[in-house]
Amino acid sequence: MTEHDPPALPAIEVSELTYRNRKTLALNSASFRVDEGRIHGFVGPNGAGKTTSLRILATLLRHRQGTVRIFGHEILKDRKKVRRQIGFMPDHFSMYRQMTVFEYLDFFGAAYGLPLAKRNGVIDDVLALTDMDGRRNDVIKSLSRGMQQRVSLTRVLVHDPKLLLLDEPASGLDPRARIELMEILSELQRMGKTIFISSHILSELAELCDSVTIIDRGQVKYSGTIQELSIEDTTRGRYVFTLDDHHTVDIESIGSINGVIEANLMPDGNGVQIVFDTGQTDTQMVLRTLLDMGLPVESFRPDRRHLNQAFMDLTEAGLSS
Repeated sequence: MTEHDPPALPAIEVSELTYRNRKTLALNSASFRVDEGRIHGFVGPNGAGKTTSLRILATLLRHRQGTVRIFGHEILKDRKKVRRQIGFMPDHFSMYRQMTVFEYLDFFGAAYGLPLAKRNGVIDDVLALTDMDGRRNDVIKSLSRGMQQRVSLTRVLVHDPKLLLLDEPASGLDPRARIELMEILSELQRMGKTIFISSHILSELAELCDSVTIIDRGQVKYSGTIQELSIEDTTRGRYVFTLDDHHTVDIESIGSINGVIEANLMPDGNGVQIVFDTGQTDTQMVLRTLLDMGLPVESFRPDRRHLNQAFMDLTEAGLSS
């Protein structure tokens, strides 16, 4: 983006969203934003409020506290306008399994109000996009789970929505089917779609997504870019010191260095990860101390948090499904 480009428009704006489900506070003043054209991951433990949030965004649940806008439309006031711009794929989907793939898509095309003269062309396009054109005459019940999942995604695309809301779209898929699904989502982003995706497969989200929201017990713990998420709290330094051979390392001695919070051997045994309090020490002082201890330090580098580590840092254990 150049300095003359307009700022990215928000596809989703959620502010102070609170939702109580009977006696359970499913969402507690949750706020986050998703810019147009992004693939945005939505992650949290079971019961954290992910599906509730998605159902509110899809206009299937009415909230009483907070504000939710889709492309500037407040969903409680402009539900019809919002529904024309979104495609929702729930985690558990029901399908008309006696229909062929074409019949199923044609049915939903008619439900979305697409005229008969236009439906065939639209169906051809979405089948080609999802690599399902060879399955158009297959009965849905004869398809594998991965193929049925792909039909469900194709159905979401029939009315050409600007925003896709996907709840665990890779659930139950084998590795090959997951990879193929991620490739389709990347292509949809290149076509200008905004994709909001809830998933437990953090490693794939980290590679696929531009930004992410982490939610726990109904509260947003982080919302922003993947790059910003990898930056550690400025009060702590996290570095990996690589040794030039498999030298014996006394972890307890390293842990007793002034300012060191945590010290761990790297899995390959050829280095040590050290977390330290930046108010008490710095990288150079830690390095000097390691050298004084006789450790053959070859190099050192910042150890950025990955999405799975950030998830563990920001969420609490013990929440049941």
